Amino acid sequence: MSLKLTRVTRNTLAIVIGTASLVSLVQAEGFVEDSKVSLNLRNFYMNRNFVDNGPSKAIPGPTKRGEAAEWTQSFILDAKSGYTAGVVGFGIDTLGMFALKLDGGRGTYGTQLLPTHDGNRPAEDFGRLAVAGKMKFSKTELKIGEWMPVLPILRADDGRSLPQTLEGAQITSKEFTNVTLYGGQFSGNSQRNDASMEKLSQNAVGSVVHGKNTIESDHFNFAGGEYSFNDNRTMVGAWYAQLEDIYQQKYFQLLHSQPINDNLTLGANIGYFMGEEDGSALAGSQDNRTLSGLFSLKTGGSTFYVGLQRLTGEAGWQRVAGTSGGTLANDSFGWSYDGAKERSWQVRHDYNFAAMGVPGLTLMNRFIKGTNVHSGAVTDGTDRGRETEVAYVLQSGALKNLSVRWRNSTLRRDYGNTNSFDENRLIIQYPLSIL
Repeated sequence: MSLKLTRVTRNTLAIVIGTASLVSLVQAEGFVEDSKVSLNLRNFYMNRNFVDNGPSKAIPGPTKRGEAAEWTQSFILDAKSGYTAGVVGFGIDTLGMFALKLDGGRGTYGTQLLPTHDGNRPAEDFGRLAVAGKMKFSKTELKIGEWMPVLPILRADDGRSLPQTLEGAQITSKEFTNVTLYGGQFSGNSQRNDASMEKLSQNAVGSVVHGKNTIESDHFNFAGGEYSFNDNRTMVGAWYAQLEDIYQQKYFQLLHSQPINDNLTLGANIGYFMGEEDGSALAGSQDNRTLSGLFSLKTGGSTFYVGLQRLTGEAGWQRVAGTSGGTLANDSFGWSYDGAKERSWQVRHDYNFAAMGVPGLTLMNRFIKGTNVHSGAVTDGTDRGRETEVAYVLQSGALKNLSVRWRNSTLRRDYGNTNSFDENRLIIQYPLSIL
């Protein structure tokens, strides 16, 4: 049986928590002293050149000009209060977001840096304010409102101008040593290129099913637990997720880090998803099994990775629309290799130049290949991608912590439309600590 919270109920609870916080300011030592406020200035340029449109042979890309390119300047204010004193502590978290278009138009829309309107014209600016009230008793926290959840089964995407946020309620408890328990419900979704709060839906599901123009769900319900042991080198987790009347999903995870000596560490992140349709099955069959494993070897400044991913069943991997696929081993900047029955592998190398006396400079290269994709009439599709990221973070001076990242990638697919592209992203971020 799922918990049903109407928006009125949620807003009422948020107001109650907020009012209690203000009333308790007479005991506000922790509320103020433990507060953290930061402003992240994010400059984001993205250019995606489409190079193939499959059998249609038309000029690829959403604009039919073969290119999507936009440039934005974003301001992300993250203000987290501490808790008021007393047996039950109250607090407020606020996320203020605003993005301004520097370049882009109807001829080059489609990067998802900006929302579009009036015939696919990118907005001149967009933003939103996310507020969540929080309440803490002992080592258990209740949070109600809007924020960026980062959970294995619901991971908000922060890969464009502004982060994705969701609206709902979550309980997180650490009452037992080395154990963290989670539970909650979300009912609203504001994606990374949207200023509004919309209902929930499933990622990449067709727009018309059973005669409906939009496949939506009222609630996303979840519960999970994580247990750490072996001096916190090993963690096991178990999760349950339900996008009501669309899909339900179980997830099991093993995360382990094993030092061999002072200069060699092995790592493993293994996960297994089990998905099926839920309730009215508005999106049809959701039979899916996804096995994901990312294995690493760290020595000196180098870390080598091998990623293995296999999907079985009639459906692809399930997730809420717009959320990140970062839980999967082979998720990348431009693709997640999570199509129905797909098998994929990855090789990756990261290097931290601090090992050569240049702290702050890092380099990442990876190659991913997927086969056996089932998509529509295609029963043996392939996809492959190559990605490089060069990043530098200033270590001192007036601009300390300013980071510059250049991401260069290619994706090739032999199925679908606008299925291959070459891409560049330049991301400059300057985090300012205000409090």
